[in-house]
Amino acid sequence: MGREAAVSATGGSAGTTVERAFETGLYTDDDTALDTAASLLAADRSADAELARRGEEFVRRAWERGWQPADLVRLVGRDLADEHVRLAGSLIAAETSGYDRLPHRWPAQLAELDTTPTRSTDRFSSATTALELYRLLVRLPSLEPVGPVPGDALPAPVAGEPRMLTRVRALLAKAEATGYPEEAEALTAKAQELMARHSLDEAALESRTPSGDAPGAIRIGVEPPYEQAKAILLDAVATANHCRAVWNEPYGFSTVVGFEVDLEPVELLYTSLLVQGTAAMTRAEAEQRAGGRKRTKSFRQSFLLAYANRLGARLAATSRRVTAEEPTLLPALRSREAAVTSRTDDLFPHTRTTRVRAMWDEAGWTHGTTAANAAGLGRGRGRGEVEGR
Repeated sequence: MGREAAVSATGGSAGTTVERAFETGLYTDDDTALDTAASLLAADRSADAELARRGEEFVRRAWERGWQPADLVRLVGRDLADEHVRLAGSLIAAETSGYDRLPHRWPAQLAELDTTPTRSTDRFSSATTALELYRLLVRLPSLEPVGPVPGDALPAPVAGEPRMLTRVRALLAKAEATGYPEEAEALTAKAQELMARHSLDEAALESRTPSGDAPGAIRIGVEPPYEQAKAILLDAVATANHCRAVWNEPYGFSTVVGFEVDLEPVELLYTSLLVQGTAAMTRAEAEQRAGGRKRTKSFRQSFLLAYANRLGARLAATSRRVTAEEPTLLPALRSREAAVTSRTDDLFPHTRTTRVRAMWDEAGWTHGTTAANAAGLGRGRGRGEVEGR
């Protein structure tokens, strides 16, 4: 005999209740329809498990469309409320728990999930939250794929992380923690030097014993406020380290394309420079307030844009200097950069440039430039380093 279906209070199966609710309120923006659908679900406790199962199914479809856990949570947090974020976290955790292995960047994203149970006062509120989240999930567009999805064949796991990356991580953590700008400058400069030289070493190794490695990609969140300045900073870090960055403004992230050896260091350096820049901006604002000037949005925008612009020039100069010390590796580097460009063009055939949209504040720009000069990226601070962007 087959398994018996759970019977709802209204006489139909749990699956029928969920289907009726979805047909009524999931594929429309009408609030009255949403309330009717939530009422159907609230009246049938036997439908709870099926409702959760369907949520996990929607999450799985998101992976197949190119989304990753951090992307999904970022979007839900932007468009909906905290209870939706917690429900999304629970669904993601449940869906991904069934795989023996996950893509190697996924565990870190899953560790950031908020899976605290939603504190709803009644079943109707819980059902409404679920339907609002599912409305968002079913409308997700496809994104450019940046790696395997759960269930795909995966490369063998690597024990630990490269020694260089561990050293870079430690140097940048110290740079963020110190209260002395000169010390932060020296620590950040050392980290950038390590990154640049390690990339050169990998290019040299590849030129001698080709491995067939191809460029990959990662997504890095570019969070408001002042996301345009942050996207420019990430682009500068990526470009200086033989990668390309493409900003997706509507969904709040940039995709960085490059060889694996460069991708994680780019994320580490960008995150650290953003932390250092934000701290410097806070100090500059305190000086402005002490001088009798109110803190303004235009000051912060101009500060971060100047910070990103100046760092772009300094990062590029540092990269050129390190590369010039190994002129025989230029052909290998150019070949790798051409591969990165080709991969970027394949993923994003229709990119466009965008104008900077920001209110101008001269004091903010001056302070931001000064902060970028103090970030510490090696020798050479002459005007000749500045490149147009």
